[in-house]
Amino acid sequence: MRPDPAVVETFLRYARLLAGRGYVHNTLGNIVLRVPHPDFAHGVAYTKHAELSLEEMDGGNVVITDIPTSRVLCGERMTSIGHNLSREILRLRPDIHATIHVHDDALISLLGSGAIREVGMLSLDPPFVLGKPVHYVPAHVDVEADVSGVKDFIQSTNSVVLVGHGVTTLGRTVSEAYHRLTTLTAEARRNIDAELLAAAAGTSCLPQRSGTAGHVPPCRGDHLPDARRARDGREVRRAD
Repeated sequence: MRPDPAVVETFLRYARLLAGRGYVHNTLGNIVLRVPHPDFAHGVAYTKHAELSLEEMDGGNVVITDIPTSRVLCGERMTSIGHNLSREILRLRPDIHATIHVHDDALISLLGSGAIREVGMLSLDPPFVLGKPVHYVPAHVDVEADVSGVKDFIQSTNSVVLVGHGVTTLGRTVSEAYHRLTTLTAEARRNIDAELLAAAAGTSCLPQRSGTAGHVPPCRGDHLPDARRARDGREVRRAD
């Protein structure tokens, strides 16, 4: 089997976009593209082999694998363990043709703070872009090493946050997966900014919209010490 040059070109384009936005910190982020093939019912998966980053790679570092199994169909290098999760997503979601996995600073910081358990939807766009609620996998659960639990949640989400690790977004196209990633991580940064500004002003964040992006608690200053929510010795009236 030989790689399709057009698919490789698309892969490299999005690898450069991810690197350009600062999502690439080491060799562990990746992209997976499903391509139909007459000999494989699930199609085949184009991805990057292990031990090289999306930032460093070129077309020679693209490998093709089976989807139900880890068998490498084109290329001489193995994939990283994270490919297990993407393969399982593609196997269980025939509507999905691309996944992107990165270790985003804002998401890891926000959820690692202990103050916020989920990304609040402060702006209007995320529910429409994400399409389904965000699913959060607890830090102690490794769905890359053991994908048996993926079937329990993957039909109801397009964005999987691995708490303390990273995020995997799904798309019918790689463009859709990419925009779901940039939308979710932008909202995480807005959460951080809103919490810092609310703490400085002694106010609460604005009530968040409910929607298809998930059942998320309002972003507010309740987790902050009372002193941070007061100005000049007086409790500031909440915006909500």
